[in-house]
Amino acid sequence: MSDLARLRELSNTVCIVGVDESDEIGTVPGKSQLTLHVEAITNAARDAGIKVSDIDGIFTAGQHSPATIGEAIGVVPRYVDGTTVGGCSFIIMAGHAMVALYHGLCDVAVVCHGESGRSGVGVSPRRDTALPGQFEFPYGFGGAPTYFGLITTRHMHEYGTTLEQWAQVAVSTRKWAALNPKARNREPLTVKDVLDSRPVVWPFNILNICLVTDAGGAVILTRADRAKDCAKKPVYVRGAGEGSEHVMLTQMRNLTFSEATRRSGEKAFAMAGVKPTDFDHIMLYDAFTSGPPLMLEALGLAKRGEGVHFFAEGRSTPGGKLPINTNGGGLSYTHSGMYGIFPIIEATRQLRSECGARQVPNTKLSLVNGMGGMLSAAGTLVLSNDGGR
Repeated sequence: MSDLARLRELSNTVCIVGVDESDEIGTVPGKSQLTLHVEAITNAARDAGIKVSDIDGIFTAGQHSPATIGEAIGVVPRYVDGTTVGGCSFIIMAGHAMVALYHGLCDVAVVCHGESGRSGVGVSPRRDTALPGQFEFPYGFGGAPTYFGLITTRHMHEYGTTLEQWAQVAVSTRKWAALNPKARNREPLTVKDVLDSRPVVWPFNILNICLVTDAGGAVILTRADRAKDCAKKPVYVRGAGEGSEHVMLTQMRNLTFSEATRRSGEKAFAMAGVKPTDFDHIMLYDAFTSGPPLMLEALGLAKRGEGVHFFAEGRSTPGGKLPINTNGGGLSYTHSGMYGIFPIIEATRQLRSECGARQVPNTKLSLVNGMGGMLSAAGTLVLSNDGGR
């Protein structure tokens, strides 16, 4: 059997049957990270119409291990996965869950997240990883904005991208956030607002950068033959892919092009049997306004240097030809530090036609893509509501 045939064999065998956030998102000083996990899992199980005790596979990333999550929800899991490669870890783990479910290693899997990114409740001190700490931090790199500032400046140098074009990404996502009752920032936003906001690190102002919030999220998956017994219409995992390129940004081969994103997309598209142009709806990780355009370029939806046009020309906004980040994204909805669970939740809700004023009509095929670290790793999912029929 060829590699492609093995991939295609997995397509549509597993479904997402439950999704939800923690009871509160935003500023939640009275709840620990573990509590945010537990609330999200409980809510997602209710959404799926199952008991929490039905879960036997736990997939999570960050400071709490799968074993800790299992103990917190009263479950002894048959299968665990703690892959941690940054914010895209949850997107990657949805693919891992698909494989585990397909091979019978578990029957009901939860991919879960809880992070007190704003309030810091139950957060352990973080240590610098060995390589960046030795070889990059002493030379001026620090927080994520310094890294992405370098990436973004290089893109501007090579392709002539402008500050106004980056600002359009924030404006587009804010238009979607205005339609989402759960979004933290819903007030109208203009390009001028972004350009006039507080400078952080060139070329970013504060409105070019994601929120810092407290939030939890969970996604429950099971095999397609079991999904019919759950409460909601199943959403099929039609394709999944992952990629990794570097740890230190100084080792990235091309600062303006994510090879990890390209690889993850190619794998997911091959498994699903789709082209980059087939999608009705797209969810992209937007820790910074430069992220989504670069991902569109790496995924093959735009030529290099032209990803910003999706936003500047209004294609991504409500009523546009290709809606992107319809929950308001990390820029306006929520961003607890590792955002990747939330694009899956929104894509699932769009495919189940549950999004009210922000619902994209006739959505059948959704693309979810996220990055980890400084474009270091990437995960891609192709989700559908018809099993590829």
